[in-house]
Amino acid sequence: MQVSVENVGKLERKLTVKFPAERFESQVTARIAEMGRTVRLKGFRPGKVPTTVIQQRFGAQVRGEVLSDLIGTTLREAVEKENLRPVANPSVDTTGRPENGEITYTATFEIMPEFPAVDVSALEIKRPVAEVNDADIEKMIETLRAQRRSFDPVERASAEGDFVMFEYSAEAGDYRFPAEGQERAGSVIGSGTLFKALDEALTGRKADDTFIADIDFPADFRNESLAGKTAKVDFKIVKVQEPKLPEVNEEFIKLFGIADGNLDNFKTEVRSNLERELKATLMARLKSEVAEKLADAHGDLEVPKIMVQSEAQAMAANSVPRGQQPPVQLIEAATPMARKRVIAGLLMNEIARKQELKLDRTRVAEQLAAIASTYEEPEKVIELYNGDPQLMSGLQNRVMEDQVAVWVAENAKTTDDNLSFDEVMRPVSA
Repeated sequence: MQVSVENVGKLERKLTVKFPAERFESQVTARIAEMGRTVRLKGFRPGKVPTTVIQQRFGAQVRGEVLSDLIGTTLREAVEKENLRPVANPSVDTTGRPENGEITYTATFEIMPEFPAVDVSALEIKRPVAEVNDADIEKMIETLRAQRRSFDPVERASAEGDFVMFEYSAEAGDYRFPAEGQERAGSVIGSGTLFKALDEALTGRKADDTFIADIDFPADFRNESLAGKTAKVDFKIVKVQEPKLPEVNEEFIKLFGIADGNLDNFKTEVRSNLERELKATLMARLKSEVAEKLADAHGDLEVPKIMVQSEAQAMAANSVPRGQQPPVQLIEAATPMARKRVIAGLLMNEIARKQELKLDRTRVAEQLAAIASTYEEPEKVIELYNGDPQLMSGLQNRVMEDQVAVWVAENAKTTDDNLSFDEVMRPVSA
């Protein structure tokens, strides 16, 4: 086998491989002979099908399969011989026909870059630190009460927190919605379901009130004919209901799987859940901080285009409805951030390799248990992961990234950023 390598780009390589045609023909002959012993064809006894018949019926298929197998085998040998690290399946080009006693093909692919020495000692890392306190537990219990609230009709005027059912029609210029009659809707005032101007119009109204108001619709309103426009809206209040929170009693507590309905046990369970969520979020934020600082410190690192394209495609796909192809403009807009993510990911992998970090199996088990605990039948989730190599590989990769982030934080210029539970879980956007 002869191999030659050509640099066709900073990370792109073109591999030309030649192997003896005799190797190909001998494998074709052996494959056809094997088929002659096993194939069943009408009019022939098993094992008695003539070779000429096998060649006529299956010759082209067999030659194609053997060529594909040989290209796969020789390509792996060539890549190993040349000490190359492809990042994706190569693009292979060949006629498949022998010339001068040899079969030739070319394989074009991108390789992993040569990594610089990754010195993290100069990186300035802010490590978020927080803990769950009693006030956080009480706040979560109030949230759980609000999620299970009921609503009772009232005769008074509506206020924040009340549920208001109403009918309406809106006119902007020549456009009317709905075309005839009125649309019915309902919302809890102040919940964020409706935009602010609509909330304000519904506040201070009683059941059976009718009124007309000029409403400024936001630019991103779902109805494009009303978006960004001022419309005259005709309202009729159908009913007003005030919220009624359930008591934190034995019956309420049992709804959350606390069989004895004990308040202290309930609070212990709430604390455990909050601490699990907080731990995961703190790690995610540390990992994001480390990734950003690594990418910024090595922004000129040449990375494979195919990896950046794949990451940009995935990021853009998250911004459109499932199954819909993201537009080219969205993919292009995502490309700079995608490149940073690829740089960070490759550098974190390189750190793990250089520092010989070993996967912490205890961490994997803990994370799997944490994931499973959020389901009604945790044991089935654990069984699913253990039986699915792809799922387990994804979990192990995330754990290794966590380990790298912790290692970087321990070896960089790291300062603790003390935050409250709310600041970690619900950060305010700048």
